[in-house]
Amino acid sequence: MAKDEKSKVIIANDREIGIRRGAHNEDYFSLTDIARYRADEPAGTIANWLRNRETIKFLGLWERIYNPDFKLLVFEEFINESGSKNFALSPKRWIEATGAIGIESRSGRFGGGTYGHVDIAMEFASYVSPEFKMYIITDYKRLRGDESSRMSLSWHPTMDLALLTGKAEALPEPLTSQLETAYDNEADVVNVALYGMTNKQWKAAHPEHAGDIRSNGKLSQLIVYQYLEMRNQELIRGGMPQKERLILLNKLAIEQMQYLIRESSAARIDNEVPMPPLLTERGSEPADSDGAQ
Repeated sequence: MAKDEKSKVIIANDREIGIRRGAHNEDYFSLTDIARYRADEPAGTIANWLRNRETIKFLGLWERIYNPDFKLLVFEEFINESGSKNFALSPKRWIEATGAIGIESRSGRFGGGTYGHVDIAMEFASYVSPEFKMYIITDYKRLRGDESSRMSLSWHPTMDLALLTGKAEALPEPLTSQLETAYDNEADVVNVALYGMTNKQWKAAHPEHAGDIRSNGKLSQLIVYQYLEMRNQELIRGGMPQKERLILLNKLAIEQMQYLIRESSAARIDNEVPMPPLLTERGSEPADSDGAQ
């Protein structure tokens, strides 16, 4: 697979597996690349996997968890049809008929093919070869470790250049009740962990500013925000309760800011690196600088 500017590549047993950012900014693996481990015609391998009843059940379960717009009635029709000899299901048909987001079908000479969310890609890799799946997992862990250590930031092309040069607001004090609040929006869990308040609370406190809490933050905060967002999704899939996630994400936010302070590049990122407020089980005021170490 040729790598484009939006792609990453891992090497599994000397074979390239392309990874792209898909729905909700999560990693999607090239199922086409994985299928080439078994056959030179990957489309056939993917089609055979998709026509399997257990595969369809797995995909349907994943979509029910992560996709509120998933069309359950169409999914149930596919389940009923899957027992017949003439049943066939392509990635494109699955996506268009059910509104699925876990699998993506891309056209084009470079970066084209079928992609699956990391959860789905690992299920497909098990079908292709359990041994090959282990190679994929090993190099993917290496890639994620490298990304975390570099604190890489995927820039949006419309990001305001002022974020790179402007001074940030002083970090507000957090509300004392934040840990006892249930957040419907998971983005606010990350906001509270990093900024000490939700986006709505920030807007109420700063009516003179356009945009949201992220667009008015400093570059260092945006870097840490992306890291926390990734970790939060992992913790959600692991079943950790929201309050425990908030405490852990806050701890990680402080650690990552301290990392930026230690790095010589921090001075070039911001004039100063704002530390997140320390949240406690009691929901008290943030600790002083000694308590945040």
